[in-house]
Amino acid sequence: MAESPILQRDGRPFETADLTEELAAPTLTGVRSVWTYGVANGMTPARLAMILQAAADGNAHDYLTLAEEMEERDPHYAAVLGTRKRAVSGLPVHVEAASDSAEHKKHADAIKALTERPAFGYLVDDLLDALGKGYSVCEILWDRSGKTWEPEAYPHRDPRFFQFTNASGLQKLGLLDDSQTGEPLPMPGYKFVTHVPRIKSGIPLRGGLARLIAFGWICKAYTMKDWVAFAEVYGMPLRLGRYGPGASERDVAILRQAVANIGSDAAAVLPKSMQIDFENAVGGSSSSADLFEKLAEWVDRQTSKGVLGQTMTTDAQSSGLGSNQAGVHDEVRGDITKADAKQISDTINRDLVRAYIDLNFGPQDAYPRVDLQVVEPEDLKALVDAVQKLVPLGMRVSESEMRNKFGLSDPGNDEAVLTQQPPAGGGLGGAFNGRSTAEQTRLQTALNRGAQAPADEIDNLVDELAGDNDWEEQLSPLVDPIEQLASQVSSAEEFRQRLPELLGQMDAGQLLEKLADATFRARAFGNSN
Repeated sequence: MAESPILQRDGRPFETADLTEELAAPTLTGVRSVWTYGVANGMTPARLAMILQAAADGNAHDYLTLAEEMEERDPHYAAVLGTRKRAVSGLPVHVEAASDSAEHKKHADAIKALTERPAFGYLVDDLLDALGKGYSVCEILWDRSGKTWEPEAYPHRDPRFFQFTNASGLQKLGLLDDSQTGEPLPMPGYKFVTHVPRIKSGIPLRGGLARLIAFGWICKAYTMKDWVAFAEVYGMPLRLGRYGPGASERDVAILRQAVANIGSDAAAVLPKSMQIDFENAVGGSSSSADLFEKLAEWVDRQTSKGVLGQTMTTDAQSSGLGSNQAGVHDEVRGDITKADAKQISDTINRDLVRAYIDLNFGPQDAYPRVDLQVVEPEDLKALVDAVQKLVPLGMRVSESEMRNKFGLSDPGNDEAVLTQQPPAGGGLGGAFNGRSTAEQTRLQTALNRGAQAPADEIDNLVDELAGDNDWEEQLSPLVDPIEQLASQVSSAEEFRQRLPELLGQMDAGQLLEKLADATFRARAFGNSN
């Protein structure tokens, strides 16, 4: 086998042929067996304590089995844990290049294409299994049928196939293998994506949510067992068999069997000398039923707090005014979602992005980054209020950007669009006050026409005046005296002192006549429309 010139994180070269083989696949026999045995049946507090202590000491096989069974047996725990996972797996993926160079942009485009494949979404889902158990491992199956190294799939591997090494203080994972009788094998580089969330500091196996929830889970299990036993007899009448003083032991046995049969078969055969009475259950039975329910609900609330960071979305109850409590809370507390998303992103960048770039482009000084972005909800009303205040002050705002904020598409050329209408109260609406219906109609028509179409006659008048060639003749009586005075004086001070002399020499008659004519025509156009 040829050694790759690329070094693993511990400085050792690896065999490139190993990358195309499955190293952690399950087998029918050996330490990575497909056969598993449950541990939840008959669980007791003492047995649970032994399992948790063994996990803290590095032997996590039974703990990982219990964590799996807890998700399968407790609907509430499965629901809240699934909610926390989906809060991250549903986030949009953003890829950022290491720099603006062409080479780094090329690397980012390759990673972006990688994240758009369905297998990448499955990878994120499987890595989030670490939230409950403390760690999760997915193996990268590399495809070498083309010119590049491409991840074909990321199968999730059973966490019981791995073990934290004692030499690392239970901090680094190793692969269990039949060829290794002591410490597990070191994890090969560029072959596994290993996620170990930092839910709490210390040994990773003590940080899984299953360990936090385990005691409440066993309490709820006992509660449910007692509740079901109570429900079997709650409300059923007490069956009393009565026999006479001369009844033999055989007669008593017949009566006892008859009473039992009535409870299961609702039928029995009795001699005439025997009698069965039914006594209705009364007293504190209802309060006993409430005790079981309240205890189970209390455990569920603690589970919600431990997994989601809050209980409002899972346990909200109607309480009169403002009872829609869940509507004001996210499903998962925001800081928890951000932390989970950042840690998953760091794992993917370390174990997948770097491996892909190194194998296809060689080791780099900087690498593109994948981020699962937590999109913060935006207060659109506050945005509109700010834009209304800032635009009159001169701020330019892009229409397309505002449409994107509201999720609106650009209107087509032939589409009917909404237009601003005059307010009914203040502002322009004040012009309607005190007017008759006919006057309001004419004023509304004029305002609509002004909003919908330009005043063509006024525009034509402006163009006509601007293109008139006799402006120079009309301005000459005003400009010529100024030019003559400027040619006669020798300084600016003398020019300023003699300016008053020009008032009697300047003739503005032609200009005033022209402007008066234009004003009259504009007023006539306005009145007619």
